Amino acid sequence: QVQLVESGGGLVQAGGSLRLSCAASGGIFSSYTMGWFRQVPGKEREFVAAISSGGVTYYPDSVKGRFTISRDNAKKMVYLQMNSLKPEDTAVYYCAAPRAITRAAMMSSQRYDYWGQGTQVTVSP
Repeated sequence: QVQLVESGGGLVQAGGSLRLSCAASGGIFSSYTMGWFRQVPGKEREFVAAISSGGVTYYPDSVKGRFTISRDNAKKMVYLQMNSLKPEDTAVYYCAAPRAITRAAMMSSQRYDYWGQGTQVTVSP
């Protein structure tokens, strides 16, 4: 069983930056793909970033060039550096891990088995 705990959310002005952290426990962290998703009320959970066990990263066009996912296997941590934030980035951000996943499925929240409790990010205009 894998437990995930996010931190680092908060209120920031548009154009600002935040760094989210996700601490993992249980399981063999280095073997897991790790993902970040976000959700606003009334909408489906949206893929934000993923990093494979080998360090390959994936982003949707909406955040590419602004967000960077990274991991520290020794510390069992995954990070999401968010720059040039926009009001539309406002959401609850979740860290997630799948038991196993293919590259094609990496953007699907339904393929992830373990989730953190989420951290709120609010970007003011």
